[in-house]
Amino acid sequence: MNVYFDNAATTPLDKGVLSKMLPYMEEGFGNPSSIHKKGREIKAAIEKSRSKIADLLSCEPGEIFFTSGGTEADNMFMINTVVEKKINTIITTKLEHHAVLHCCEYLKNRYNTQIKFVKTDDLGEVDFDDLDNVLRENQNSLVSLMHGNNEIGNINDIEKISNICAQYGVIFHSDTVQTMGHYKLNLNEINIHGVVGSAHKFHGPKGIGFLYLNNNHKISPFIHGGSQERNMRGGTENVYGIIGLSEAMSVAVSDMNNHSKKILSIKKHMIEKLKEKVNGIKFNGLSNVLDKSLYTILNVSIPNIEDQQMFLFNLDINNIAASAGSACTSGSDTGSHVLKEIKTFDKHAAIRFSFSKYNTIDEVNYVVDKIVEISNI
Repeated sequence: MNVYFDNAATTPLDKGVLSKMLPYMEEGFGNPSSIHKKGREIKAAIEKSRSKIADLLSCEPGEIFFTSGGTEADNMFMINTVVEKKINTIITTKLEHHAVLHCCEYLKNRYNTQIKFVKTDDLGEVDFDDLDNVLRENQNSLVSLMHGNNEIGNINDIEKISNICAQYGVIFHSDTVQTMGHYKLNLNEINIHGVVGSAHKFHGPKGIGFLYLNNNHKISPFIHGGSQERNMRGGTENVYGIIGLSEAMSVAVSDMNNHSKKILSIKKHMIEKLKEKVNGIKFNGLSNVLDKSLYTILNVSIPNIEDQQMFLFNLDINNIAASAGSACTSGSDTGSHVLKEIKTFDKHAAIRFSFSKYNTIDEVNYVVDKIVEISNI
């Protein structure tokens, strides 16, 4: 059996999405900036995709800007906002994705921007009283707090955060890469200035994403050299990527109820089997609390395993793909910055399993049996 339980890193491309992309790889090769028929047809397809995404998020098409992915979108929003709005302070947590934290480091080093970290507890929950206190003392601020944590799966209440930010009149951005296409977002009802999406997290192609930029929040282009994306991002558009993104988003939203129920049942079954068969199993963050974590992520600490990488290697040779955390930091010797900030367990290997609509209960049973076998439990 081959099991892919690393869907938080990337997801398999939906075959229906691929079929929508193929015509734009073959016949639909026109440059959307060209004024002839070939170019106009492609430009129309891009704008149709933009409108489709806007409809799914209850926002305006003019608020959607295509990027190479979530990381670029986070950088585009944060860097240009801080520089142009002369923001003094970024308020965030130490549990954010590096797309946000490394932006903070860059802005601190380049522009002397202050970075204030909101307190989080041993399970990774944000201390809202501390957020309120930090905002009271730093009102010329940008708040950046993720919607769903990519390692431990904790869900932040971005509606509550947006209301707190609105109370102080500060700018609010959220890295929504792990929730986009998995949870419904009505941007018309949330007081938020920027969110991001990345197609390959919801069965779309790699190398394409978008930034939602609220109409009331204006920034300058991030990439220069052309008038594409209404003068906001120079460079010829990734046409078939955009087509794939909009189709993947449409499929994800239309089938969300069925897919979420199926994936949640898989996660729930894995929690139960691990408790039953692995003595001393621990769960990191809130990943085992079903109503407070992403239904796609389960982060576990397996007892009596000190060599995490060897354990992952043993899973791999048994045809099981999982991870120790963010794929963006794989190969690094620094370990997970998220797990360092929360309560973890000595002599336990922390492993992230993440699920998709293509996984099955049988795969869970196989993985748990292999964990027991490898661990000699």
